[in-house]
Amino acid sequence: MTTRLLTCENLSAGYGASQVLFGLDFAIDEGEVIGLLGRNGMGKSTTIKNMVGVLKPFDGTLTWQGHKLNTMAPDAIARLGLAVVPEGRQCFPNLTVREHLVAFSSRRNGNSTPWTLKRIYELFPRLAERSRHLGSQLSGGEQQMLAIGRALSTNPKLLILDEATEGLAPLIREEIWRCLGLLKREGQTTLVVDKYVDKLVQIADRHLILERGKLVWSGTSAALDADRSLWVRYMGV
Repeated sequence: MTTRLLTCENLSAGYGASQVLFGLDFAIDEGEVIGLLGRNGMGKSTTIKNMVGVLKPFDGTLTWQGHKLNTMAPDAIARLGLAVVPEGRQCFPNLTVREHLVAFSSRRNGNSTPWTLKRIYELFPRLAERSRHLGSQLSGGEQQMLAIGRALSTNPKLLILDEATEGLAPLIREEIWRCLGLLKREGQTTLVVDKYVDKLVQIADRHLILERGKLVWSGTSAALDADRSLWVRYMGV
């Protein structure tokens, strides 16, 4: 039986007097990997900020397993089991790699094989090598690995990656895709924002495409892969 984690109904949101999202409707079920797609400035990050409580909706409802998220604080939403790898990584410059990975550790998912420090180091051996280095001493690729590891340390029910491979070298991008493939095989529910559609269709179950703050298409990876006109029209690929 499918377990519904998050439901978004008629979501409208923005910044001050500027409306960015217009009546979004979508849902996320346990175990799904979903691609959130669209050109820059179409509302993807705004959607995520509303999901995790950084922004509050103008209208509509976000529901997480019976909990209405609209008025909840970000830390309370995180404790329900949502974790985000933010755009720009946002690692703490004065914390070591190890401190990042133990400071936020939790067992929110209840999975039988939790993400311990040991498992995160096995997933990203480079982090083990750099364990005592500060966040400010890491390369962009290492910071992205650390941001993913930090999110996994909370053992989230829903992992959100905003611009998963933005600005990374090709070899590091492949490392991130390898990680996402492993997480999918383990059943981790994941929402991914990324511009590399050719990689996402290999991993995601389905996709949501935003255009000027509206949901203009949703469907499976097979459907998106078969209609490359969508790539050109909505993502400029």
